[in-house]
Amino acid sequence: MCGIVGYMGGQDAYPILVRGLHRLEYRGYDSAGVSLINQAGNLNVYKATGKVDALEEKCREADTTGTIGIAHTRWATHGEPNTVNAHPHLSQSGNLSLVHNGIIENYKTLRAMLEGKGYSFCSDTDTEVLVQLIDYTQATSRCDLFTAVQRALKSVVGAYAIALLERSHPDRLVCARKGSPLVIGVGTDARGNKEFFLGSDATPIVEYTNQVVYLKDEEIACMDRSGQLDIVNMDDVHQTPEMITLQMSLDELEKGGYPHFMLKEIWEQPAALRTCIKGRLHPASKDVVLSGIIDHKDKFVKARRIIICACGTSWHSALIGKYFIEEAAQVPVEVEYASEFRYRNPVIYPDDVVVAVSQSGETADTLAAIQLAERKGAFLYGICNVIGSSIARATHSGTYLHVGPEIGVASTKAFTGQVITLCLLGLAIAKEKHTLSDEMFHMLVDELYQIPDKMQWTLENNKDIDKFAQMFTYCRNFIFLGRGYNYPVALEGALKLKEISYIHAEGYPAAEMKHGPIALVDEEMPVVFIAPRRGMYDKVVSNIQEIKSRKGKIISVVTEGDTTVAGMSDHTFVIPDTRDCFVPLLAAIPLQLLAYYVATAKGRNVDQPRNLAKSVTVE
Repeated sequence: MCGIVGYMGGQDAYPILVRGLHRLEYRGYDSAGVSLINQAGNLNVYKATGKVDALEEKCREADTTGTIGIAHTRWATHGEPNTVNAHPHLSQSGNLSLVHNGIIENYKTLRAMLEGKGYSFCSDTDTEVLVQLIDYTQATSRCDLFTAVQRALKSVVGAYAIALLERSHPDRLVCARKGSPLVIGVGTDARGNKEFFLGSDATPIVEYTNQVVYLKDEEIACMDRSGQLDIVNMDDVHQTPEMITLQMSLDELEKGGYPHFMLKEIWEQPAALRTCIKGRLHPASKDVVLSGIIDHKDKFVKARRIIICACGTSWHSALIGKYFIEEAAQVPVEVEYASEFRYRNPVIYPDDVVVAVSQSGETADTLAAIQLAERKGAFLYGICNVIGSSIARATHSGTYLHVGPEIGVASTKAFTGQVITLCLLGLAIAKEKHTLSDEMFHMLVDELYQIPDKMQWTLENNKDIDKFAQMFTYCRNFIFLGRGYNYPVALEGALKLKEISYIHAEGYPAAEMKHGPIALVDEEMPVVFIAPRRGMYDKVVSNIQEIKSRKGKIISVVTEGDTTVAGMSDHTFVIPDTRDCFVPLLAAIPLQLLAYYVATAKGRNVDQPRNLAKSVTVE
């Protein structure tokens, strides 16, 4: 949610800032703004509701000169989405401009205090309170901006990533973070001088440099035109910047000829999963090697249970992981919504392993859940896609997905990357615990290694989905049904459809259909069955017959060569045969395509669906 971009160097800042905002559009937002200091020392702020294009239109005739600036895309929390509430916000003195991701929980108390000191407010936001607080601190303490930010933030309760400009000192850029990500890029301009870039993540930066510093919690950074980067923590202890080389490329952030990032990322899944398993799955030696397990194998071998915390799509992948880990490693697994887990008093033992699953590695509820688990003495394991993310740093060990940047808000390749990583985790634990026979272990290794090729087959053999998707644009409801490993796939298929097409959809265990949902079935109700030949096939066939007798429209995901379910269905998607535990990796693909083509037929913005954000860094 929300996006921050910043620049200071020898180049014109405005084009860099706007390109950066476009790179961050996937995070979800409803307004945008930019703040620049020009050569005359004027601090110019421009804001617009809607997309970044609207901001560009507003700035077309404006003074956008200057070599230092900050910019922002806002996802409304405090106050409606309008230009007054949009970022950047100015201090009452007009000297400071600030952009902010996160939520200041005690902003009402701070606002009342500042109003008592003579400050007035234009907006309804917590962000304006923050910039006024820093301005007040600087004025009363007679200190520089760097010190004022450090002192002011000690009064703040909540999460933040902030960046500030100071009109009276246009030679420095100050930023800070707590609970919300912030990345500093360090590059060199055409004259050989050092320049600095700022981003909520690395996507606005990779075009200019691959050298970055991930700011840590409760750190404040100051960049100046001499090329100096100073970082201190809240205790005023200087920190040595840890420079990291980015692995992502600019090509990964482009559509590559596809009409949408979502479709590109659906088709990238075979290659993405090959990268995910590379160096971890070894079919020649019939082995699975996860360094995160090897280095801490006693924690997993002796674990009383495994608790997986996740949100949204990651929760669905975690549910599949639960089924596989319990079956393969014979250890109890619980799957928790992180947003619920963090607000109750869960029973957590020191010999529990708590696994956090998050694409971005910045999901606020999941991060809070593992912090709670750490206080109770559990071992923490992270599964995320973004190197250097908060969850990666907060856990004792973990595994990166390595599926590449995912720009589309509706997760596709990160979902299958999470599922295959959880399967690797289950196999690695099973190897250490000797809970599988050698024959079964080797067979599972061989089959998992073939999954990317079978994904490619699935994509190539379901190209006609777009041809019949249009007939479902009239629908107001869908039901998705599956059993066993395919129940979470039904949940995920329903979520994808509702996320990007805005059609209401429910996922259910197929056996639970008779306990309520069947009342909804009529001739206008599409019902999607995940019905591979593996697993409880005969039971699912019976469920399909029950829907067919009530004139429901049946769409089925079937195994190649199936005639029974195909003959009962109005439409079928075909997947190659695989073990029932790996069916979700293949069955998810046609459901992703179904959601995509229904949404595009309805004219939806599939990459940036309304009200949603890619990285949910606030509650």
